[in-house]
Amino acid sequence: MSYFRITLIRSGIGLTKRTQGVLKALGLRTRMKTVFHPVSPEVAGQIMKVKELISVREVDRPLTIQELKAERKPDPGFYLEKAMPR
Repeated sequence: MSYFRITLIRSGIGLTKRTQGVLKALGLRTRMKTVFHPVSPEVAGQIMKVKELISVREVDRPLTIQELKAERKPDPGFYLEKAMPR
């Protein structure tokens, strides 16, 4: 089963109550929040209502919170091969 990975890119402040209601129904409250919903016509219709505000990708499975945080973590730029003796 595939899922929509939906991330809120732009805020819904100043938009109509109907648009804000769609964001609330999708579970998007703050910017850069990511939610996963199963692929269905109902969710696709909600996505089309707010397509200018969100980023959507189709994924095979929803990620856990730890996996999302690890995905955002940048590369440290170095690798520790051996620790110095103390």
